[in-house]
Amino acid sequence: MKNGTTNVLIVGVGGQGVLLASEMLCEVAKVLGLDTKKSEVHGMSQRGGVVTSHVRFGRKVYSPLIAEGEADVILGFEIAEALRWVHYLRPDGTIIVNEQKIIPPITTTGKFSYPEKVEETIQKRVPSTKVIDAYAIAQRLGNTRLVNTILLGVLSNAIDLEQEKWLQVIERMAPKGTGELNKKAFLEGRAIK
Repeated sequence: MKNGTTNVLIVGVGGQGVLLASEMLCEVAKVLGLDTKKSEVHGMSQRGGVVTSHVRFGRKVYSPLIAEGEADVILGFEIAEALRWVHYLRPDGTIIVNEQKIIPPITTTGKFSYPEKVEETIQKRVPSTKVIDAYAIAQRLGNTRLVNTILLGVLSNAIDLEQEKWLQVIERMAPKGTGELNKKAFLEGRAIK
């Protein structure tokens, strides 16, 4: 957390909840009185394309973009996407990644292939990487759309924002009727150390 600014790069594919997760993270920081900036790319997100969100917060933040080699945390909703963005991580940074693999349809053409041994490659580059089976946890909780909230719970251990503020924001921002379940999912993720 350089100069009092925390940089979190959230990456995944369309439909995984990357944008909602980044909105929630920004809102928690704002509730705590921090300056927050966010930039996102989601051009093909509704078709399973790459989705990224740069989130920066601190006393004063001047730019929404995280420079290469400056992310304190990469939060990967899909494991190959985390690998694709690993060069954005600072040398002592943290990677938290969902082990889920989402194979893009373009691989059926034979012109592109999904990378092999993704988990091993990430852990070779960043030995402290936390690989989480958030999808399995979400299935156990009865709703696979909880992956993003579970991962936010894991993220909350890596950054210094109060748990009660997280729970308040999740209650307010979760899709209608899912506040309690999303808070439970967040706490499941937070329990992973």
